[in-house]
Amino acid sequence: MTHSTHTYLVFGGTGRTGRHFISVVLNDGHKVKALVRQPEKIDIHHPNLELVKGSVTDYEPIDDLLKGVDFVISMLGDAQMQKLQTVNALFVRKLIPAMRRQSVKRFLYQAGGFTRPYKKELPFMNWLLKQTLVRFSGLLGQHRDNEAVINYLVEEAPDIEWMVHRAGLYGDDPSKGILTRSKTKFSIAPFIDCATYNYHLLSDNSAIHTYDLSYYQP
Repeated sequence: MTHSTHTYLVFGGTGRTGRHFISVVLNDGHKVKALVRQPEKIDIHHPNLELVKGSVTDYEPIDDLLKGVDFVISMLGDAQMQKLQTVNALFVRKLIPAMRRQSVKRFLYQAGGFTRPYKKELPFMNWLLKQTLVRFSGLLGQHRDNEAVINYLVEEAPDIEWMVHRAGLYGDDPSKGILTRSKTKFSIAPFIDCATYNYHLLSDNSAIHTYDLSYYQP
């Protein structure tokens, strides 16, 4: 039995989740186009993989990237840059208008599990961990950036089929199982499981306009 072939535009493809995501998509028979600063970091060679050299901070012909694309996913993260400014939010503000111009509707943004949902606070224990462990790790800027992206998507992109995965990313360990979407439950998961979850989430119509967590069902 055959299925339709789709093209996925990936931002953050050289990251730890991004490389797994590219492999998952290619292994399922689809095509991947990825904007990467250093293509040599991706040690995947496949006829359905197109690598475009560039950075989201200064790449201008975004419309060209979007031609023929069915799904867009961002797994971007640069803790040092995000300490200084909301680089992902600035990029998403350029990306969404280009998606409109090219009639591309579906977009997944990967955030972190300690990113606040829209106009809500984190549960107390999560908040406490964010103010201690996350702050000590120097990752508060990433979550501020993620929250700026969520605010923009909710308030200014209702016509886009966006979804946000607030992922509990940790480690390049082997798969621990299948993640499930949840508004309240949260599991720490290896990159391969988050990548696989992202891949399936993009095809889940019930996930449109959500910013949920993911966890392993017992």
